[in-house]
Amino acid sequence: MNKFEKFKTNIKSHFQNDVNINLSPALNYRNRCEFSFSKGSYVMYENNKKIYLKSFKVASVEIQKTMTLLLDKINNSEKLKNKLFQINFRSNSSNLVTTSLIYHKKITDNHIKLIDKLSNELKINIIIRSKNFCYSSQNYFFEYHLKLNNLVLYQTDNCFFQPNKFLLEKMITKVQDFINNPKDLLELYCGVGTFSLPLSSLFNKVLATENNRNAIQCLNKAIIKNSISNISSARLSSNEVYELINGKKFNRMKQNEITDFDFSHVLVDPPRSGLDLNTVNILNNFENVIYISCNQNTYIRDMNLLKSHNIEKIELFDQFPNTKHLEIVSLLHKKN
Repeated sequence: MNKFEKFKTNIKSHFQNDVNINLSPALNYRNRCEFSFSKGSYVMYENNKKIYLKSFKVASVEIQKTMTLLLDKINNSEKLKNKLFQINFRSNSSNLVTTSLIYHKKITDNHIKLIDKLSNELKINIIIRSKNFCYSSQNYFFEYHLKLNNLVLYQTDNCFFQPNKFLLEKMITKVQDFINNPKDLLELYCGVGTFSLPLSSLFNKVLATENNRNAIQCLNKAIIKNSISNISSARLSSNEVYELINGKKFNRMKQNEITDFDFSHVLVDPPRSGLDLNTVNILNNFENVIYISCNQNTYIRDMNLLKSHNIEKIELFDQFPNTKHLEIVSLLHKKN
């Protein structure tokens, strides 16, 4: 039984209709890749076993080209190679690449000069990190342009960003299609605003919450860049949002009060661990819940906990072809 059939079987007690599947090309789809570095090679792990790589065919074409050129430069420079233990890549809608080199050593001025030279040669942005140190050869914030409303998103090298270049905008469009009779939107785990920004044109007001400091910086930068006036952001965890709804005051809400909003919808896009019980209790109070999940096991578990809601619409997005992973985009509606 493949992952799609497994999900359809497991969800039948909650959703009896057919489930639409959005497929991705099997190659060149990843805009974000992370590798360890060892023995002059990129390293990934499978079943706790090291796999040594020179290239990675599922990465975007731009990342693949950069991987080959960068590895050659690193292996021909003892200064670049010494104490290097991780290499991360991101590419964007403009076919630009940003690369992170992470070291177990103190970074010197000579190392920075070497990185600046390499950045110019390869025409990429390079970020170097070590303990309590970060340097970027060009710009720490990396732009991503959406065709939807010509919006600009920002990301950093160490915050979450949707990985599949072919399915990103399809997922956003699907969520937009789910919206009916909108008032205000509450979003938990909003990240860099991948959904907050395009959805803001449909709602009167948006309260976007996220615990990651870098992600909130990216969202706030994008709010200004896109001249959006109806998104309020707050660096709050899901548990803190639970406390907020139950009357606790947070300075991070700035001048906003939770009572200023008339929420018709809540959107959650949690990590693979799914929802905690406090978040489940939050959702039980909302008429409409948009639940985006990257783990079908925790999604099924959470559906068993959300007894107050029915699944009204659901679609699957194959973000990682030929793996066990899939992305679930769903709309839940409160039972009468």
